[in-house]
Amino acid sequence: MASMGIFFALAGAACAALMAGIGSAIGVGKAGQAAAGVVTEDPAKFSKVLILQLLPGTQGIYGLLIAFITLTQIGIMGGDANLSAVKGLLYFAACMPMAFVGLISAIQQANAAVSAIALVSKKPDQFGKSMIFPAMVETYAILALLVSILSIFGIAGLAV
Repeated sequence: MASMGIFFALAGAACAALMAGIGSAIGVGKAGQAAAGVVTEDPAKFSKVLILQLLPGTQGIYGLLIAFITLTQIGIMGGDANLSAVKGLLYFAACMPMAFVGLISAIQQANAAVSAIALVSKKPDQFGKSMIFPAMVETYAILALLVSILSIFGIAGLAV
């Protein structure tokens, strides 16, 4: 039954990395298309739109971090990898906030970034204000990251 625990925990880690990574890939791609259009018209705006394009990529980094922390906690990266099925399911559940919020928030952040890129294309002096819109979406990715981290570290001390 210990192998089922490892399976569930690995599945959670993989979901966090995959789903947040997929969201970031979609988001960065969408924002990149908008940024390329702006740079076609005015190459001087490259650095401003690049920053806005990169914002949806953070969720992929957060998902990878959750996967790494989970792997470290379950002993895959050195240590005893003997987990009960219950503990494995708890690790799986702990990874889900980052997996789902990472996927959805990266895509939604891209939508906000595309609009911010359009703003910068018309009014480059409003770059600082334009950053606020996609940054607000980032808040929810950070909250999911914190919930997953706190949950993962809380599981280690449970006697299940």
